[in-house]
Amino acid sequence: MLSLEDNELLTRTGPGTPMGDLMRRYWIPALLSEQLLEPDCPPVRLQLLGEHLVAFRDSAGRVGLVDQHCPHRGASLFFGRNEEGGLRCVYHGWKYDVDGRCVDMPNEPTESNFKHKVTVRAYPCLERGGLVWAYMGPSELRPAPPEMEWAVVPESHRHVTRRWQETNWLQALEGGFDPTHLAFLHRGARPATPILATRPWTAPPSESALLATGCGLMFGNRQPAGSSQTLWSVNQWMLPFHKLITVTAEGSPYGVHAWVPIDDENCMLYTIEYRPDRPLTLDEVESIKRYAFIHAATLPGSDRTVLNKGNDYLIDRELQRSGESFTGIKGIGQQDSAIQESMGRILDRTREHLGTSDCFIIAIRRYLLETLRGLKEGRTPPGLDPATHRIRSAAVVADVDETFADAVSHAVIARAPAYAASS
Repeated sequence: MLSLEDNELLTRTGPGTPMGDLMRRYWIPALLSEQLLEPDCPPVRLQLLGEHLVAFRDSAGRVGLVDQHCPHRGASLFFGRNEEGGLRCVYHGWKYDVDGRCVDMPNEPTESNFKHKVTVRAYPCLERGGLVWAYMGPSELRPAPPEMEWAVVPESHRHVTRRWQETNWLQALEGGFDPTHLAFLHRGARPATPILATRPWTAPPSESALLATGCGLMFGNRQPAGSSQTLWSVNQWMLPFHKLITVTAEGSPYGVHAWVPIDDENCMLYTIEYRPDRPLTLDEVESIKRYAFIHAATLPGSDRTVLNKGNDYLIDRELQRSGESFTGIKGIGQQDSAIQESMGRILDRTREHLGTSDCFIIAIRRYLLETLRGLKEGRTPPGLDPATHRIRSAAVVADVDETFADAVSHAVIARAPAYAASS
C-alpha cells in the first residue's frame, strides 16, 4: 500500500504539483493530427494535465496550443475565428499566433503598442506518429523530439486510436503492467484471427524479472516452453506513461499504449499498432478495426467508448457463465477500462493489500517516487534523451539457464528504417 501523502504525490498532475512538474519535462500527446485536418480549420478544445486549452492549425499549417481563455476579458478562444495566421477572439477581435503573441488588437487605437505587451499562454507543438505533441515545461529545458519506433515509421506502418477513460492516469498505467491479470481478466478474450497465434500468453508467469533502462523499466514474465527452453514476454515502460506491449504472436504488429492525464480523474488512452519493416496490409487494418483487440470502439464523433460505465460495458452474464469469457465483457481494452474504472476515479491505495504478484506495480511506484525526489534535487529525469526511446517489446524463446538480460537483449533494440534517415 501507499501512504496518503505518496498517493497524492503520484496521482496529481496539475500545474505546480511535483508529478505535474515531472510530466511537463516530456513531450506529451495532446491530440490526433487528423483533428486539425487543414490550415484554418475549426479550433479544438481540450484538457491536458488539468489545463484548459485550445489547439488550432494556422494558415501556414503550424499547430498552436494556447490557453482557452483570452487574456483580455477571459472569453473562450474555442469560439474564435481561425484565420490569416492566427486565432481571433470573437468577443473583441484580439488575435493570437501559434506562439501566443497578440498580433492584432482592432478595438485599440492604431498608434497604440499595447498589443506588443499582451500574450496568451502557448505551448510549443510538433507532429509525429499521427499525433500532435506538446511541451509544457520550462522553455530552456525543452528536450529533443520523441523517437519511439512507432512515431518515426511512415504513416502506412501504423494504426492509431484514442479513447477517454474515467480514471486517474496512474491506475490505468498500473493496470497495464499488472503481471498476472492476463490469466484471469482476459481469459477467453483473444479473437480467432490469423494475426494471433495460439501462444499461451494468458498463462500465469512462473517467474518475473525487471531491469532499469535509460527511459524507465523493462519487465519480463517467464513461462515454460518445453523441457529445456523458456518464453520471456517483455513489456517496456517509458516515462512517464508509455507502454510497449509484449508481442502476442509471431508476425503480429507491435502494440503501444499511452495513458495521458486529462485531469486528475480522467486520462486519454492512445493505442497504436505498428510494423517497423513494412506497411500494415488492408487485411491487418481491417482485422484491427473488426476485433478491437487492444483498441476499443468509440461513439461516432467522440472519444467515449461504446461499451462504458453507463451501460455496464454491456456485460453478458451468459457468456461469462459459459466459460468462453472470464468477464463476459467483450474486448481486452474494454475489460481493462471496466475494472480500472470500477476502482473509482482515484484509487485509495492506503486500503490495498499487495502480494508478491504485484511486484511490477510496486517497482513502478518506487521508481516514480525516486524520480520525483531526483527532480526536486535538480537531477535530470530519465527518458528525455530520444536515443533512449529506441527500444521494443518482445517475446523471446531462450535456453532455460539464460538470464533475462542475456535472453532478450538482442530482441528489444528498435531498428526502424526512419532512424537511419534521421541520424
